[in-house]
Amino acid sequence: MARLIAKPDGFTEQVIELKLGINKLGRSPANDFQIEHPTISARHCEIVLENGEVVISDLQSTNGTFFRGEPVTEARLTAGQSFRLGDVEIMVETTDFQVAIPKFDVPRPAPPVVLATGGLICPRHAGAEVTHRCTHCREIMCDSCVTRLRRRGGKVLLLCPSCSHKVQPIVGEKKKKRSLLGFLQKTVKMPFLAAHKTEE
Repeated sequence: MARLIAKPDGFTEQVIELKLGINKLGRSPANDFQIEHPTISARHCEIVLENGEVVISDLQSTNGTFFRGEPVTEARLTAGQSFRLGDVEIMVETTDFQVAIPKFDVPRPAPPVVLATGGLICPRHAGAEVTHRCTHCREIMCDSCVTRLRRRGGKVLLLCPSCSHKVQPIVGEKKKKRSLLGFLQKTVKMPFLAAHKTEE
């Protein structure tokens, strides 16, 4: 964690743990960090962490912000360097900063129930039989779980709801009902077509 050490003369040493973004320092309690000293203005300066450096910007303070003994409106400091707000010496102890990434426990579906027929019940939909398995994460699912994505040309992609990879059927899919016209075209031959050809 980026840390500053304020050392006011005759006052207790103060540790300042910087946060990401803008850190406002001054005598007023409205600042992010209050330093109570008569030579520090109510709103004295702003400090930003940037690329392993501390960037200090003076806010037109009465007694000024100093680096290497010179008044500055802005200065970049690294760990081990010091600057002064009024008569208060402040050392940059470290510029390290760690961002804590929260861990989320993703709830996993309950294990499937095996039917007497050997089929499986979908972990997400009680009563629905498993029909597909993901080719990537190997999760099993029923027909209702499958995400369908229609592409150009009319082909439909079947995708896993968890990882968006392709799924494949693990049991025979229900055959689509054919229309009566389709059935007749496949099974009934028109005799008059053959007769018409012989006449020619």
